[in-house]
Amino acid sequence: MIRVLGAGIIGLSIADELVRRGHPVQIVDPAPGSGATYAAAGMLSPAGELWHGECDLYAYGRRSLDLWTAYAERLGIEIIRGTLLAASDRDDLQQVERHLGLMSAHGDQAEMLTRAEVEQLEPRLGRVVGGALLPGDHSVDPRAVLSALLDRLRDHLTGTSVGGVDITVVATGATLPEPYRHFVRGVRGEILRLRTDDLPERTIRGLVGGEPIYLVPRRSGELVVGATQQEPDGPAVVTAEGVWRLLDAARRLMPGLDRAEVVEVTARDRPGTRDNLPLIGPAGDGVVLAAGHFRHGVMLAPLTAQLVADHIEDGRVEAAFDPRRMAGVAP
Repeated sequence: MIRVLGAGIIGLSIADELVRRGHPVQIVDPAPGSGATYAAAGMLSPAGELWHGECDLYAYGRRSLDLWTAYAERLGIEIIRGTLLAASDRDDLQQVERHLGLMSAHGDQAEMLTRAEVEQLEPRLGRVVGGALLPGDHSVDPRAVLSALLDRLRDHLTGTSVGGVDITVVATGATLPEPYRHFVRGVRGEILRLRTDDLPERTIRGLVGGEPIYLVPRRSGELVVGATQQEPDGPAVVTAEGVWRLLDAARRLMPGLDRAEVVEVTARDRPGTRDNLPLIGPAGDGVVLAAGHFRHGVMLAPLTAQLVADHIEDGRVEAAFDPRRMAGVAP
């Protein structure tokens, strides 16, 4: 029996892959689907998320993105295709230009767009000075993914563990059990959900006076606006400052949102590691970690599922994600 601790998108994707391969699986979570995945915007955005020194993460993000079309089709989930970078002033535009230079260094090309070209693609935007189109960066609705996976795996779910377990996969998000708890830290994110009848056609990743903001449309009429990033102590709560920052930047980028209905405000802790790379692989004593995905859990879910299943079946481990790089993990 393989026990999977955690029923967010990572744990459920792993369990689904293991069941598909014929393994007996038990999923343990007293509140399935209520963690970071519940709050996530669902961006499949290796290019948009690219950052200095994160070439491994970018490469694996591309690998996982290649799996998403078939994965979404199997789950009956729609992919919203394309992402637009939008800059509200000249300083923001320089940031977009630098980002495209970083992409080019990794072999991913995109062209700068003029103000008129950005407005032609997304006429709902307010004052912008330019941007860029990332046609290979997409988004999905994580809550729809969770629902589809939970429906498929309902018979494998339990609130408490039972005996007869040979391997335990730990996929418990920002809070790992001992002795692994210190490998992951919680990075707080606050996110809004608005309802509007004037959605953008694609995901918008904007810079507004240096403030990053993203707007992710859902076909239901919902628009996800996010997200703050900080590392406070205490429980994950929504703050007045976080809501104000998000609404201010979102309204400046897309003025029509003044009339949008506020549907939900949510805060959750993302699971970060010291090097911003996930922990996927052995941790000794029959334990396999699938943790520390930070902002990339949705994007990396199908690849993580394959990597964990491959490790269980034949011992393979991707060196960049090997948990044994962390002090205190048995070799």
